[in-house]
Amino acid sequence: MKKRYLFITLIVLSFISIFIGVKDISPLDIFDLTDDKAQILLVSRLPRLISIIIAGVSMSICGLIMQQLSRNKFVSPTTAGTMDSARLGILVSLMIFTTASPLQKMLVAFIFALLGTFLFMKILEKIKFKDTIFIPLVGLMFGNIISSISTFFAYKYDLIQNMSSWLQGDFSMIMKGRYELLYISIPLLIIAYVFANKFTVAGMGEDFSKNLGLNYKQVVNIGLIIVALMTSSVVLTVGMIPFLGLIIPNIVTIYRGDHLKKSLSHTALLGAVFVLFCDILGRIVIYPYEISISLTVGIIGSGIFVYLLMRRKAYGL
Repeated sequence: MKKRYLFITLIVLSFISIFIGVKDISPLDIFDLTDDKAQILLVSRLPRLISIIIAGVSMSICGLIMQQLSRNKFVSPTTAGTMDSARLGILVSLMIFTTASPLQKMLVAFIFALLGTFLFMKILEKIKFKDTIFIPLVGLMFGNIISSISTFFAYKYDLIQNMSSWLQGDFSMIMKGRYELLYISIPLLIIAYVFANKFTVAGMGEDFSKNLGLNYKQVVNIGLIIVALMTSSVVLTVGMIPFLGLIIPNIVTIYRGDHLKKSLSHTALLGAVFVLFCDILGRIVIYPYEISISLTVGIIGSGIFVYLLMRRKAYGL
């Protein structure tokens, strides 16, 4: 879990990612690029690489913040209904604002994601039985209810095909001009780093935070706004990437502890490396076709999730 090893791995995988695709481009071609190959690199391969890295970093940090604020290691945008709420917001924007721009769609998705996350946090406050496994189960049920509502309206208004594109995370359609919305995550990541120490204190509970002079509700609200905005931008641009915000923070926590500021950069790097690895795997398994990122991350992520559940006492999760 050394930062330099993660960074080197990220560079190596990024280099491999650029030269994997249906159109054969070798590293030696860089010194003698034809117009066709230069177009592929600039319009498709590089935007795809940038979007993979930003999406991996964003969803991993979202999971880390949510786990800290909810004081539960198995809470994430996947298990708290945040992604499902964002998808419902996108559906509403398709129904009501038919000519909405991507930014307007993201704004609607952000409002729904924020409301869904707030509602989940309110449900947590009412639950007396705070078992580690019980909380994410409640979140999954809550997310499925929202997902069912989305599916109902999608069928009613003949938008089920539009909805399916956001159900499956996929980087194959990422091209220049279709991924720039993800750049919104960069200033949000900086804000998350600035507030990292406050998030750590807030994770110790409301009473403890207030005794230290921290405005608990304000810090929690800032954290949830960051999570909702980043989740909305990723879901709208790439689609749903399951389990990412769940497993990456847990793996980092095992090695780095619970101090958010110390583990933030490691979580970001490992998240980017993991998504990049899964994307490369999805592109080479059935080459020249490819498997969607939600499927590869879902299979590997669910396996790691089950392992963490079985070993949670050993790792203190």
